[in-house]
Amino acid sequence: MSTISRRGALTGLAAAAAALVQRRTSAMTTASQPATAVAFPVPADACDCHTHVFGDAREFPMAPGRTYTPEPASAAELTRLHRALHLARVVIVQPSVYGTDNACTIHALRQLGGRARGVAVIDERTTEASLDEMHGAGVRGIRVNLATVGQTDPTIGRQRLRIAIERAKKRGWHIQVYTQPSVIAALAADVREAGVPVVFDHFGGAQAADGTGGPGFDALVRLVASAHAYVKLSAPYRSSTQAPDYSDLTPLARALIAANPRRVLWGTDWPHPNSSPPPDRKITDVTKLFAIDDGRVLNQLAVWSPDAAERTLTLVDNPARLYGF
Repeated sequence: MSTISRRGALTGLAAAAAALVQRRTSAMTTASQPATAVAFPVPADACDCHTHVFGDAREFPMAPGRTYTPEPASAAELTRLHRALHLARVVIVQPSVYGTDNACTIHALRQLGGRARGVAVIDERTTEASLDEMHGAGVRGIRVNLATVGQTDPTIGRQRLRIAIERAKKRGWHIQVYTQPSVIAALAADVREAGVPVVFDHFGGAQAADGTGGPGFDALVRLVASAHAYVKLSAPYRSSTQAPDYSDLTPLARALIAANPRRVLWGTDWPHPNSSPPPDRKITDVTKLFAIDDGRVLNQLAVWSPDAAERTLTLVDNPARLYGF
């Protein structure tokens, strides 16, 4: 066989091997990637302020008391998502399935390095040494997740908020709360007196169906307007009934931005876990991730916030201030 023929054969084998690796990688990939190109100039150092990472269950076992079991979604997949969206920074939020074991989130933060920050979930057993370690890895906040477990009692929410505030104050961290507008209204005085930044996930849990955001949404708007709270324009599919563009959220998003553009953040909620699987499924049954086109979702930000300078506040300046980039 000639040198040229051997070279051609080797090239063909290499191409076949690469194709096989690509097919295997695609088969293992479960989390959605953008199908739509971003249609506006994304500013440098833009941040996705709400993501999760789900690791191999053998290395990062999930909590027995979780409400669902998601498919895996890796930091490598997350990086590919952000490359497509032209996003440079990311915040990884501890998901409920791991309880207070933040090992998977910390591992992802260390993989991504200085462009990543984290939000942890803790309890009274979490030691100061553990918090020091988390801070070194990039954690800058504590999550109080009321919504996933269906907790709507303001008394319990207030208790959990106050405990988290005391731990956060020592480190200059913030508190991130996932709940609904009626609970936000009941906790408004506590938020105003918190002494640390408070962030509400996913439009504050507002629902867009009637165009008002529901009872308590006005309290969220007032907290944002007075700079006592941040709000994430994230996971619109959890608040809207009008996929894929979520046009019914436009008045809510614009109301929050108009209230105070310096207290608005944006996030994907990638990899879009389904935290409410059908009741006939066991907790240990793997629930598929939602297929969301995050390119199309990011384009909605330009509809909600047409002014480029205002979008830079949402995507760059506000996250830099809150997370310490």
